Amino acid sequence: MRVLPLACALLGLGISSLADASTTRILNRRIERDETLAHALYALQLSGNLADAIIGALQGTDFDFRRVRPGDQFRVVCRDGQVDFFDFRQSTERQWTVRRDGDRFVGMRRAVEVEKQIATVELAIDTSLWDAAIAAGEDPDIAVALADVFAWDVDFYRDVRTHDRVRAVIEKFVSKGRLLRYGEVLAASYEGAAVGRKRVFRYELEPGRVSYFQQDGSSARKTFLKSPLKYAHITSRYGMRFHPVLKYQKAHNGVDYGTPIGTPVWAVADGTVTRAGHFGANGNLVCVRHMNAWETCYAHLSKVMVSRGQRVVQKQVIALSGNTGRSTGPHVHFALKRNGAFVNPLTQNFPRAEPLPKDKLPDFEETIAPWVRALDATPVATLAATATP
Repeated sequence: MRVLPLACALLGLGISSLADASTTRILNRRIERDETLAHALYALQLSGNLADAIIGALQGTDFDFRRVRPGDQFRVVCRDGQVDFFDFRQSTERQWTVRRDGDRFVGMRRAVEVEKQIATVELAIDTSLWDAAIAAGEDPDIAVALADVFAWDVDFYRDVRTHDRVRAVIEKFVSKGRLLRYGEVLAASYEGAAVGRKRVFRYELEPGRVSYFQQDGSSARKTFLKSPLKYAHITSRYGMRFHPVLKYQKAHNGVDYGTPIGTPVWAVADGTVTRAGHFGANGNLVCVRHMNAWETCYAHLSKVMVSRGQRVVQKQVIALSGNTGRSTGPHVHFALKRNGAFVNPLTQNFPRAEPLPKDKLPDFEETIAPWVRALDATPVATLAATATP
């Protein structure tokens, strides 16, 4: 985009004219809540049409203005009294720059060299999977990924015991030796005092159709998850309980999971939404009807993300946790019914999904063979690394 020579009249930089020769000033700023990039640039009081020129240069790239979020960082560099350089950073992998080229600005996506590693990670649990990840020098995000693949068999608050061990074969995306993010969990093993030994392996049945299986080819997936949340601790169990608000004993027809407001709540099984909205003491409520006369309800939500009659699938986020209705604090009340009668969610043992087709077993066994060796091996080591552009 062609622009007129523009003075770097940034109040935040203390530069008022072109007379400030042979100087370099830098302003670092973050996008604030309810602020667009345009608003942030205009707030700097750039002289002339400089803000429009920067935005125009970004429009010539793959920059998506709709994805700008609070906390995103940008930097304005002034040299000899004029804006010379602008860069915008959403993450280590997503960065853009705008540079002065004579009397115009040119925008581009910054190339970041990323290496994909397949690594074996071992975690020894003392208090929680999250703390075990930190103690092992890993990003805690790995705990979330592992909670996802073991969601059918392990409740990471109720089932975890001291000295339980987890080993995973997982993709790591690294730039200049720094971990950017985790990719797919290719295989994982959980050795627990309460749940025994659990192993899962990722396998692509056909292009675009991926699932997790146990080593013998049986499905790791069950018809129902063990919990409607990846991470939450039980604050009240099923049965007769003293209600702190009503001040008397009453039947507690579900399980309460204490969790901060805004935590994603997922459907524990495929089904159809029968209720979605505000329902008295339940606050914001979602109920889902499942096969074989099962029904689940999720109460006291801060936000409902589905509507009545909508089909949902297992692990789909249907709401955010909250503190609405007759609630005693931020939590999710989870109830399970069979044939219209409440049952204890914590004592149910649901069947597994269909096993791997027999004609797929030879390829499955060949695919997971190196992962089995990695899970069985004593040392923790990087198995392979391949560069990706």
